Amino acid sequence: MKKSKKPASFNWTPYWLILPTLLYLAFFFAWPMFQALKLAIWEDNALLRLKDSVNSSRFTVSLAQGTLVDIIKDETVALSPEELAGAQAGIERWYLLEFTGDSGPLQAWAPESRIRLPENTEAIGALAPVLATVRSKIGSSDPLTSVYVSPDDNSEVISKLAARTEVRVVEGVGLEHWYLIHPKNTPNKQGWASANMLQIYNDQSARIDRGNQGQFTLKFIQKMFNDRFFRPALLTTLLLTLLIIPVQFVLAIIMALIIQSRIKGSGLFLYIFAIPLGVSELAVGILFFAIFTQNGLLNSSLESLGLIAKPITFLSADNKTGIIIAIWLAEIWRATSLVMVIVVSGLQAISDEILEAAEIFGAGLWQRVRFVILPLLKPSLQVALILRTILALQVFAVVVALSGGDVVSVLANESFRQYSDLRNYNVAAAYAGLILLISMVSAVIYLRTLRAHEEAGL
Repeated sequence: MKKSKKPASFNWTPYWLILPTLLYLAFFFAWPMFQALKLAIWEDNALLRLKDSVNSSRFTVSLAQGTLVDIIKDETVALSPEELAGAQAGIERWYLLEFTGDSGPLQAWAPESRIRLPENTEAIGALAPVLATVRSKIGSSDPLTSVYVSPDDNSEVISKLAARTEVRVVEGVGLEHWYLIHPKNTPNKQGWASANMLQIYNDQSARIDRGNQGQFTLKFIQKMFNDRFFRPALLTTLLLTLLIIPVQFVLAIIMALIIQSRIKGSGLFLYIFAIPLGVSELAVGILFFAIFTQNGLLNSSLESLGLIAKPITFLSADNKTGIIIAIWLAEIWRATSLVMVIVVSGLQAISDEILEAAEIFGAGLWQRVRFVILPLLKPSLQVALILRTILALQVFAVVVALSGGDVVSVLANESFRQYSDLRNYNVAAAYAGLILLISMVSAVIYLRTLRAHEEAGL
């Protein structure tokens, strides 16, 4: 009788090993990227949903932010202490006061603006009785503060109190104003909205100031396209990418071949070529600014050699070409070593026997590079090309250091300007999304193009 085979247990080890990577990508890449892209195409407060009554949870219609509306009537609602604690700005607060009048102890209501509470007093609505004073009126013909029978300045006035009169606050209440509104000339679309959401012009008209519901929108992308800096920044970014990448790859391959040639001192060349890897992008920008500025190293050297009579202004608003050349040279110096490291790692994977066989069959250096080394380097070059293109599209600090970000601008700089200077976070996200889109499209083109060449060579 044959023994039945015990089913092999499922190996969970690879999945447990990859789980931290997936979590990292989800929380630190996918989720932030989703939120950033959402900023570019989603407007949080675009629509205001109107209620069918003040205390109802049902909604009637939604009106767009900025809509002009007519006011039909208003209503005031008292908030509980819990509602008041989480209420937004625009709530009218009133205090119930105890004081001694001409006829004895009295109680009356006064608005918050007229009463000075002690510091560190608990929130309104949860007040223990505290002593307070009446505020002074500045620039008013009537120096006295009116106090009312109820928390409403249209109610009966009980008394009037002089400035700095001591009173006892025994209760607080918050009032929220609601308005029954409808769009102008559209009375059938009506509902109730809080005063917090409206900009009130008068008793009959207002405007939707902000909403409570978001919607998909392309207006932030349109604002980006209509930005007067958009076209120059896009063209400069693409121009720098086209100028930087070919030169960097040629230099990186030459540097890698020198290191792999095993000539005397080739190990020293590796350390020299790798120096820019330890320098930040901003530091490189400052370094090249010191080289190209009017009193910088380049002008000083040319003057000392007698080649120029006076300093040349390389970096100025009138010489954008000079600024672009300076940025181009700075980026080549800064990032070529990164491409070189990738190419060196690819060269080390090429067998010495293959190169020796090519040499035996009479292939010269250029033939070995063209027909042997470069085809075998395609995977490494593909990675380097994608990485370097993405980094070229994101160039920022060097541009700011050499041009101030105004004379010559790039997409990354415009994204920062919209975020930091103009506080247009949605437009800044649109710029960032465009950089991401160009990076992804270029990566797909590289992958498909190189793959097509490989298939054609089979």
